[in-house]
Amino acid sequence: MNKGRKLHTTRSWEFLGLEQNGVVPSNSIWNKARYGEDTIIGNLDTGVWPESKGFSDDGYGPIPSKWKGICQNDIDTRFHCNRKLIGARYFNKGYAAIVGSKLNASFNTPRDNDGHGTHTLSTAGSNLVAKASAFGFGKGTAKGGSPRARVATYKVCWPPVGGEECFDADILAAFDMAIHDGVDVLSVSLGGEPIDFFNDSIAIGSFHAIKHGIVVVCSAGNSGPADGTVVNIAPWQITVGASTMDREFPSIVVLGNDMHYKGQSLSTKVLPHQKFFPLISAADAKVANASVQTALFCQAGAIDPKKAAGKVLVCLRGLNGGVEKGQQASLAGAVGMILANDIFTDNEILVEAHVLPASNINYTDGLTVFTYINSTKNPTAYITPVTTQIGTKPAPFMAAFSSKGPNTITPEILKPDITAPGVSVIAAYTEAEGPTNEDFDKRRVQFNSLSGTSMSCPHVSGIVGLLKTLYPNWSPAAIKSAIMTSATTLDNLNEPILNASNIKAGPFSYGAGHVQPNLAMDPGLVYDLTPTDYLNFLCTLGYNETLISLLSKNTYKCPNPINLANFNYPSITIPNLVGPITVTRTVKNVGSPGIYRAKVMRPMGISIYVKPQKLKFEKAGEEKTFSVTLKVKNAQAIKEYVFGELIWSDNVHYVRSPIVVKAV
Repeated sequence: MNKGRKLHTTRSWEFLGLEQNGVVPSNSIWNKARYGEDTIIGNLDTGVWPESKGFSDDGYGPIPSKWKGICQNDIDTRFHCNRKLIGARYFNKGYAAIVGSKLNASFNTPRDNDGHGTHTLSTAGSNLVAKASAFGFGKGTAKGGSPRARVATYKVCWPPVGGEECFDADILAAFDMAIHDGVDVLSVSLGGEPIDFFNDSIAIGSFHAIKHGIVVVCSAGNSGPADGTVVNIAPWQITVGASTMDREFPSIVVLGNDMHYKGQSLSTKVLPHQKFFPLISAADAKVANASVQTALFCQAGAIDPKKAAGKVLVCLRGLNGGVEKGQQASLAGAVGMILANDIFTDNEILVEAHVLPASNINYTDGLTVFTYINSTKNPTAYITPVTTQIGTKPAPFMAAFSSKGPNTITPEILKPDITAPGVSVIAAYTEAEGPTNEDFDKRRVQFNSLSGTSMSCPHVSGIVGLLKTLYPNWSPAAIKSAIMTSATTLDNLNEPILNASNIKAGPFSYGAGHVQPNLAMDPGLVYDLTPTDYLNFLCTLGYNETLISLLSKNTYKCPNPINLANFNYPSITIPNLVGPITVTRTVKNVGSPGIYRAKVMRPMGISIYVKPQKLKFEKAGEEKTFSVTLKVKNAQAIKEYVFGELIWSDNVHYVRSPIVVKAV
């Protein structure tokens, strides 16, 4: 297969990323699993920068005896592994088949040259690193989600060719070796288009992984905010959307009319204190032969130095990178840049390491700035220096880029499953390139801020690593269930999570909600599944038994009858509700004995009845089955999907499942 995959980067909460105060709650999941040195997290990505302090092995004991991996550094002798970074491999035969003679010995290394792999792996499993920051901002102690875990890298992505970076043959080879090597968790910040499972290398590879008890966590994609864009939609994967955290890097835009607009940036360059400069739209600063659009997006060669020199330039986000726009502004002699969001990105602000004083503002504020320019004879502006702000509200809200459901391949399975911090995440970085990966950027950093579902995926991978440490015998499905059913749909104002347009988000954006790791370690009940259940799931989709046998590696016969609606997923999705339908689910007690009662928030126009409405568990491991009957009350009032939820609670645990329904 020659189809490729792409990286999910768009160019925290208290338990991950940078701890601002260095305090870890005594009852936190991290504290309970802090000695989990036997857990191994593998990362399918662009490799790793092994010199990063987050991969030091100081204080680590011997490598776990179960580990069968290697450090593939036969060509790059400077690359080293240790008792923390215990394995590294590279896979490029699929890539070589496309690029041919362009592939030389310099490619034969697991070293990360673009920063993506180092950033994602350190987010999942970096050690504690004191005095970390991004350009002096967000100072604190860096910490991966599972900081004592051993880590390994599987480099499958290379310089783009034909728009693709990561080829199926290499991805499948990496999955095979990761399974062989003995990883417990695989973090996969890759994806392409939503496609049929048997043509999806990540779906195929991850199925073989879960057969061996390996939890696979994947990015949901960066094609939002359009509906039906979510990728990595196999039910055996944990699919992660991206949301913000309660940390910002404000830089205020002050106009000559004394209006203030809060933007964000990571620029270390500052304007003279409170000195106002002439303000100009990039469209008004274009060279004669450039289009207005080319100039407005501040693309190369479109800005006239005679018009922009000594001024603050206003550019529009999109088409090319924000830092590249700033570079073009700087080359034209501009003293600063205001980067205004377009209508699609709205309130989502990505902080970037600009090369001149700059601030990124939202769409509404951008319109106001352009209006001011057009209505004022001598418009002026000032940009304040960047600061770090903690505890911002509301947070989280969904990133505009985060891909959304419904699942276009199997609409009966809600995707994404969960959301986690994926905006302005600070983590380790390569020192082979600058923080922007632009040729003009000669800076080198140990930590960088990136945004994307590539960044949210390893947050969940780190949480999975901790859960594997606490519960080594739990299945991948049980771990997924614990993460999903303990999630929240409320922000830090105790209001429903919003999207980047300040509109209430829903399950197609965040799945079960925003991850809450401390609650995931004590979920009460879990919805469990086995590899055989997944094979039966494929039967319901119409795959023939011969094809399914290729996955099972044994002769396989589909059970008859079988109903996809009864697939024991931690969410309930009915995409074509006509008459009444009854679905069944089974929950397993993983806590203490207790009585759980059902509480339902009904989707608009749908009646729901749960039977029984009370489940009594007398011991751990006990299972109970219940049914949920759904019926359309008023089909005329239901034009789109509607949402509700089912909660099982013993007044200590709240086991919440999203309900998604579309009436026909």
